[in-house]
Amino acid sequence: MKTQMIKNGLCAAAALLALNGFAAECRPNIVFIMCDDLGYGDVQCLNPDIGKIKTPCIDRLANQGMTFTDAHSGSSVCTPTRYGLLTGRYSRRTTLQRGVFSGNETCLIAPDRLTVAGLLKRQDYATAILGKWHLGFKYLDPKTGEELSGADRPPIGVTIPDGPVTRGFDTYHGFHHARHMDRFIENDKVIEILDAVHCLPRLTEKSVAYIEKCAKTPGQPFFLYVALGSPHSPIKPTKEWQGKSGLGRYGDFVMQTDATVGAIAEALEKNGFAGNTLLIFTSDNGCSKNAGIADMLEKGHSVSGRYRGLKADIWDGGHRVPFIVRWPGQVDPGSTSDQLITLVDFFATVSEITGEKAPNMAEDSVSFLPALLGEPIQSSRKGVIHHSLSGHFAYRQGKWKLILARGSGGVSSPMERNVGEDALPAQLYDMEKDPSEKNNLYLSYPEVAQGLLADLTDDIQNGRSTAGPEATNDVTDIKLWKSGEPGTPARGAKSKSREKPRRTRSKKTE
Repeated sequence: MKTQMIKNGLCAAAALLALNGFAAECRPNIVFIMCDDLGYGDVQCLNPDIGKIKTPCIDRLANQGMTFTDAHSGSSVCTPTRYGLLTGRYSRRTTLQRGVFSGNETCLIAPDRLTVAGLLKRQDYATAILGKWHLGFKYLDPKTGEELSGADRPPIGVTIPDGPVTRGFDTYHGFHHARHMDRFIENDKVIEILDAVHCLPRLTEKSVAYIEKCAKTPGQPFFLYVALGSPHSPIKPTKEWQGKSGLGRYGDFVMQTDATVGAIAEALEKNGFAGNTLLIFTSDNGCSKNAGIADMLEKGHSVSGRYRGLKADIWDGGHRVPFIVRWPGQVDPGSTSDQLITLVDFFATVSEITGEKAPNMAEDSVSFLPALLGEPIQSSRKGVIHHSLSGHFAYRQGKWKLILARGSGGVSSPMERNVGEDALPAQLYDMEKDPSEKNNLYLSYPEVAQGLLADLTDDIQNGRSTAGPEATNDVTDIKLWKSGEPGTPARGAKSKSREKPRRTRSKKTE
């Protein structure tokens, strides 16, 4: 056994040296494409048996790279996922404890918090975001500089003092969130009113143009974050895509989104970037109820594949997402990984790839670079935290998943306010044997549940879930049990679930 321990230690040391040398030599371009409300089962290659939407471009990326089958967004709704992606920190450490941002609000990313874009700028990367921000910014009157109160639809000319170009990005062209999709912003100013049907074509055009522009400045690496607003509602495929899927407007919109992914991949190839570009494709959470799920299910299409739940839910259908990585020469074509990762891990991965460290930031981020290179991920983090629309927590550690909710914690039935009085206070699932989360083992394995609860509590209270300098949360009153601790009657969950969220919308899930 001692000999084996020495051998394992030497292998780990060799791997570490290899990664350090790798980081010193490699500064790939990075393109991160994130869809909005695309379900795990909406990608054909991930759901071949009960997935009926054709996604040839995304499938092609999978054939060219690595598919992660156990990847999760930072939350089952939009704003917290995007915060975690850019900061490497769970959003539940901020004032946003549930729900999403609605519009004219101060940016959730603090001015002194480093983002992935800011980290890459230290390495002389050009940085751009095209599409949806949904992390809050203020609207200012261009003449007086005063804040516009209640500016749900800001007029052309309004300026933005705390948007993406103040959080590490050189360039921004996009909109805030779904109900602001018709207000397009260039850097720090509202410049155009655009019908939502033209949004996806605009982002496709701008993405290709940005790549072509970068080709004119050879030698400077770039980071392009394409935050698509599709297939989120309003579900508006253009005329050429209407009727293509045979599954209704949502299926058509997914197919049009797939074509956008193909256009970006093609632009990288045409401009000579494909060989040294880390291209990632994913989604911010699961599919929304607005997609017409029942009609598609009748036609044989399951938006979440074999997983239970939808956008906003704490079950895996709410936050297990497609995650495909193409990186020629580094990632084996057609490979898969079942290692557990989250979008929060993007920060640490970029840090390790480029060799640019940020020890006081990215408190919850773990690099998945080893997985890309075919090695086990080395992590000081005990588990991964999940979070629902209503703020309910879940904790994943190995095969076990503990949910601190009686129901979905979101919008699927049963919701917290209408679970039966005999409902257990929490849920425990063996995700290897029961990926559909049907067999609650909470009473069968009390010691497992208590161990997971202890680790979850530590990870939340400590201010970070990875090894590193001491960190603190932005708030001190993070409530672990949203529906009442064990022993509280289920009726108690009903009244608590109706509490009005702070600075969020309780019923909307943009």
